[in-house]
Amino acid sequence: MLPWSAAGSRNKQGEAYARQQVQRVTETSPPAPFPKPLLTTKAQAIAVVEPQLFPIYGKENVTNQRPYEAYFVNGFWYVAGTLPHHTVGGTFEIIVEAQNGRVWKLTHGK
Repeated sequence: MLPWSAAGSRNKQGEAYARQQVQRVTETSPPAPFPKPLLTTKAQAIAVVEPQLFPIYGKENVTNQRPYEAYFVNGFWYVAGTLPHHTVGGTFEIIVEAQNGRVWKLTHGK
């Protein structure tokens, strides 16, 4: 079970959860340093991850999970979908390296 919190009219997992997930993914293989990050804003991160998610989970499914949670954590973007309150189901979760857009984790809850 994921740790959901109510924020506005959508369920969110929160920044603390995002930080925990990035740490888990990167603890065994730290990212390579780059001189300047490719993804410097939330909008850029979302623009990079959406086209990767659409063919896997379906464009309608992914866009119905807007607004997304997006947190910059230790050189990574954690982006996840949200669900309306009292909705049963899961959302996507993706962690991408800000330096180069490399996907470190991609999953979808049920």
